[in-house]
Amino acid sequence: MNDTTATFTAYEKFMITILSLLQFTVIVDFMVLSPLGAILMPKMAISTAQFGLVVSAYAISAGISGLLAAGFADRFDRKKMLLFFYCGFVLGTLFCGVAGSYPLLLAARILTGIFGGVISSISFAIIADTFRMEVRGRVMGFVQMAFAASQVLGIPIGLYLATRFDWHAPFLMIATVAAPIGIVICLKLQPVTGHLQGSQEKNAFVHLWQTGSNPFYLRGFMATMLLATGGFMIMPFSSAFLVNNILIPETRLALIFFITGLVSIITGPILGMLSDSLGKYRLFFFGSLLSMVMVFIYTNLGPIPIWVIILTNIILWVGISSRMISSSALISGVPDMQDRGAYMGINSSLQHIAGGVASFVAGLIVYQPSGTAPLQHYDTVGYVTIGTMMLTMVMMYFIDRQVSAKLQVVPV
Repeated sequence: MNDTTATFTAYEKFMITILSLLQFTVIVDFMVLSPLGAILMPKMAISTAQFGLVVSAYAISAGISGLLAAGFADRFDRKKMLLFFYCGFVLGTLFCGVAGSYPLLLAARILTGIFGGVISSISFAIIADTFRMEVRGRVMGFVQMAFAASQVLGIPIGLYLATRFDWHAPFLMIATVAAPIGIVICLKLQPVTGHLQGSQEKNAFVHLWQTGSNPFYLRGFMATMLLATGGFMIMPFSSAFLVNNILIPETRLALIFFITGLVSIITGPILGMLSDSLGKYRLFFFGSLLSMVMVFIYTNLGPIPIWVIILTNIILWVGISSRMISSSALISGVPDMQDRGAYMGINSSLQHIAGGVASFVAGLIVYQPSGTAPLQHYDTVGYVTIGTMMLTMVMMYFIDRQVSAKLQVVPV
């Protein structure tokens, strides 16, 4: 019988907490750039296409780095892998905080992506190694709260610092917060080595090839790429859309992100429990339908009161969170333990590459005649996003059947 109400040990609670904090810093580093778009584009006198390239540079470099690291992911203690890439991420973020020109910022985002893009895959591999599928939705619900916390704390504080001082300040803040987290991981996190038996016998590139070409895994990779496409198209220009199309003052952006994130912190654990109790695909299906409706509404909005946009954002994020939590838990059940690091690495790489391409394409679709003019064709981005969500619903249905059949044979 599936036990979805089991309590976690003190160390498991510590692991969930520290991985959530780690995810928080990585997510804030990526997400804070999008709200900064309304400040950064006029400040640096860059176009929407150039800004889209800055956003996608992180994602594409993260994808390439993840692919290169994936073959080695199951050959080392996951704790050591996590620390190595987290240290590089902190240095890259610090570089962003001191970059003085567009080319330097672009280079800094590439460097940060090389290290930061691998962190989530290692974290999810650790979660999958440690927690049973029956409670994995709850764990993912807590860890994915990092997205909500980034809106409640990271993005509003980052926006405040950017408007109060300069756009460099949020990145310096992230580096300052991330360094102590790395120290705690080094001192307190136990080695994660249960996957090592047998994996070191394979050549790293052979292991990468066998994992990447496994027909059983390909469906998960394809679904992940589709999952990434939608969010990465909508998100980079959301702040510019709010300021220039909805006519929300820049000084009120932090309030919108704060309230939306605060509600998401409350709903995250609830959605995680629902994922385990009702079924991961059922929650994903519900979240996809809700997200499609809200994306259509959001991308076609005109000037409206701020309370309406806050309510719209909240409902949209409930849909997005439902998809994120349920899909993360479900996809974690696809690989075998000895392939988990490589699978998560490839999965994360494809996610970043697909997202990077989507951000760049969105930058080509969206057009802004001048620095303060309304964005054009943002609704087109919404229609493309809805189409990818529909395809993903079909893909995740087959993944759910695949994982369910696998669970009948061996726990994952």
